[in-house]
Amino acid sequence: MPRDERHTQTIPYGTLGIVPLASCSELGKKVNNYLVDWREQRDHEDESTLAFSGYKRDSYIVSASTPRFGSGEGKGVLNDSVRGYDLYIMVDVCNYSLEYSLCGYKNHMSPDDHYADLKRVIAAAGGKARRITVIMPFLYESRQHKRSGRESLDCALALKELTDMGVDNIITFDAHDPRVQNAIPLKGFESVSATYQFIKYLLLGVDDLHIDSDHMMVISPDEGGMGRAVYFANVLGLDMGMFYKRRDYTKIVNGRNPIVAHEFLGSNVEGKDVVIIDDMISSGESMIDVAAELKRRKAKRVFCATTFGLFTNGFKKFDEAYENGVIDRVLTTNLVYQPEELLSKPWYINVDMSKYIALLIDTLNHDSSISNLLSPVERIQQRVKEYNETHYSK
Repeated sequence: MPRDERHTQTIPYGTLGIVPLASCSELGKKVNNYLVDWREQRDHEDESTLAFSGYKRDSYIVSASTPRFGSGEGKGVLNDSVRGYDLYIMVDVCNYSLEYSLCGYKNHMSPDDHYADLKRVIAAAGGKARRITVIMPFLYESRQHKRSGRESLDCALALKELTDMGVDNIITFDAHDPRVQNAIPLKGFESVSATYQFIKYLLLGVDDLHIDSDHMMVISPDEGGMGRAVYFANVLGLDMGMFYKRRDYTKIVNGRNPIVAHEFLGSNVEGKDVVIIDDMISSGESMIDVAAELKRRKAKRVFCATTFGLFTNGFKKFDEAYENGVIDRVLTTNLVYQPEELLSKPWYINVDMSKYIALLIDTLNHDSSISNLLSPVERIQQRVKEYNETHYSK
């Protein structure tokens, strides 16, 4: 059962419906299973009233599809009625495993294709849903969050477009820069952190950690992720350090100025376990460079924790880094597509976010505050206390 029992005191905003698009089907099934179990166990004194119609069901998933024509054009189809529903549409714009046919050729779906399918499903609802919330773990175009010169502001455009189509709330995780919400100041926008889940799965996966400032340290790989690392360090009572990237601004390689060196700011890491915390692993080169710099400074073990594991250049460099003792574990969430090859790696720890998403949906459906879910300090400290009692109690 969810910890927050206020749900027994409130009525749902509308009939709950979850629409996990094909890109998010596995995560959607796990979320649905949690909701079914919780609501089956929950007793409410007003269950027989109209407000609770459809409250307990075998599944909250609304059947939807996004078929394509031979030309590559598509459409959104809702196979069930959503009139009066409190609708939660889930999409993973990074799922490159899906394909569609284009004039006989096989095309892998890009983030643009997933975003277009999201809009099609919203359009298929035709304004009949009571409220629409989009759960987009990796925020579409979030890396294009500011303008430098003559550039498009794609993320802001996408947010504005979704709200203009009738979306009331957008929930994302670790947005590259949460200030993009300024594009939609009158609509709901939540950039949720996975800090508690990282700590939970790190403690489950490694059984000899000493969580104190003498044995452990938190590292931000760049200045942009300082806030994330500061929070992580503060809730665990650890010191933190950071790297800043010295770039060559006279060149552009793959659309970016190449990194010349990683310079370190912080206290001595010698003999300490270090956790590098970031929002994403793209190619992974920067993460491995930072890990190598920490090892050069005689860090004991290096754990990499990032919300999104994109691994755009494959896993070869991580395999080599693990074999050479540069990294010990890599933690990423199941918020984006994970190939089977990744799940089988000895260095990989999968951080399951389905229960957390189910808690958010369940709470929002009852129109309750999610602030306690967004600030899990007490739960983190309780988890660490239990870990210490289990592993180090005399």
